[in-house]
Formats: sequence, C-alpha cells, structure tokens
Amino acid sequence: MPAQNYPTRTVEIVVPFAVGGSNDILARLIGEGLSKRLGQTFVPLNRPGANTNTGTLQVVKAAPDGYTLAMGTFGLAANPSLYRKLPFEPLRDLAPITLIGTAPGLLVVPPLLPVGTLGELVAYLKARPGELNYASYGVGSSPHLAAELFQSLTGTRSVHVPYSGGGPAVVGVMGNNVQMLIGGIPPMLGLLRGGQLKAIALAADRRSPLLPEVPTFIEGGLDFRAGPWFGLLAPANTPGPIIERLHRETAGLLQEPEMRARITEQGIDVVGSTPEQFRAFIRDETERLSAVIRNANIHLD
Repeated sequence: MPAQNYPTRTVEIVVPFAVGGSNDILARLIGEGLSKRLGQTFVPLNRPGANTNTGTLQVVKAAPDGYTLAMGTFGLAANPSLYRKLPFEPLRDLAPITLIGTAPGLLVVPPLLPVGTLGELVAYLKARPGELNYASYGVGSSPHLAAELFQSLTGTRSVHVPYSGGGPAVVGVMGNNVQMLIGGIPPMLGLLRGGQLKAIALAADRRSPLLPEVPTFIEGGLDFRAGPWFGLLAPANTPGPIIERLHRETAGLLQEPEMRARITEQGIDVVGSTPEQFRAFIRDETERLSAVIRNANIHLD
C-alpha cells in the first residue's frame, strides 16, 4: 500500500495502562491531533497488565501495516531486566517512530518531615539507615527504580513500600506512612500548592514551569535524572514510508503551540525525536536501568 494513501481506516494506539494516567491522557491527545492531521480516527485502546507487557505484546503480534501502534513507555527499557523471560524483545520486535516526551520525577516528602533541601534530606536519611520508607507505584515501576538509583548515588537506605498506583502512593506520603516518593508532577500539583506535600527536588536538567520554585537535583549537587517517558512505536517490519509519515505528522503535531501547551500541562517535556534517535534512547535507557535493577536485585516472574 503506498504510504501517501495511509491511513485509509481507523488506527489503534494501544495504551499498556488503565484509563486516566499520563500515558492514557497523552495517547488521547496525540490520537486527537493525528486524527485531524491525517483524516482518519486514531483511537486509544487500553490494555493494562503485566507491567505493560500485555499491551506491548498485542502490538508486537499485530500486522505491520501501521494500523496498530504502541504508546510505549518506561517498561520497554526496564522489563528486559526485570523479567527472566519476555515473550518479545523491544528493539527487535518494535519499530520506533518518535520519543514524544519525558516526565521528570519529583521527589516529595510529608510536610512534617524536618527537611527542606536535598542536602538536609540526604543527611536525615543517612542518620537513620533502614528506618524510613519510600513509596512506589509497584515493583519495577519508575518511582521504584528512581528511588533505588537515588539510594545508590547518595549512600542512603530506606524500605520500599509498593502501592497499587500513584493515587494511593501519594496518600501514603501525605499521611507520613512513607517518607519519600519520586513520582509525576500532575497528580501532586494541587497537594503541593495546598501544603499537603513538600517538594524537595526535580529529576531533570531544568526546573519545571509548573513548579518554578522547586530546584533540580543538579542544583542540589546530585547528577540525578529519572522519570517515565512516552513514545510512539509500530510493529517491526512496518514499511519505512509509513514510519516516516507517522514520524513527520507526529513531529509536526508536537510543534503546534496548543498541543505543546496541553502536553506540558501534564508535566511532560516535549521531545519529538527521529526514529533513529528514539531507538538509541531506548537502547541507552535499557542499559542504564539494567544496572539499577541488577544492583538492587529486583526481579519479576
């Protein structure tokens, strides 16, 4: 099928998470924009399960014709090390289209914790090895691996408390049941402004326009970047002209001021890389996270 005629029918964007999270919201924004640009419906399909593997496998097994795409994220790079056996290899079985954006993690603590800076938090943790807890969205999630990397870089030690998702984890921090979380900005924004959470540092190269008063880890003297990312992929062997058209249209969409603003409101920094750059990014992330997972001895069956 000539790429100039693509698409001629509905395109499915498989989201490996339940409705309502950042991945789902972003897939809906991108789908809405591509529908307008290409004249066919791009519809998100939520397929949560197995730490994103359920949805990813659906795309891997789909026909390589451009009508089934994946909203890929952190799990593509983490799962090859987390699982002893995966039914696919991300860089072999998927064709990267573009890295849409990255969402730097924000380190928050309960308001009552007597620390206000990164240095104070590290000193507080070092004085109490193994006595405090940190929250995650589950074993192998981005907050879990971010906290393990933070501990390895700072020489601190806390107890991992996995929650079932972002909402319960945030509630755990608010109630001081856990003393630390490195999570996404949007679900915590109102709580931070209301004084129910206290922000310590952002794991990014620069401060966020959503929280301009919060310093980065780098400003605090720690070279630490962490957080989920979001990209569009197709099954391997999808024709090159279709990949090129999807990249061109998605990259153009990400340059539209209104779309950039809507994505930024989700705490996501827009990227819009080439397929080759996205492939290299996934490869680098896989290597980086492999070391974190190995050092922390984290495994899922």
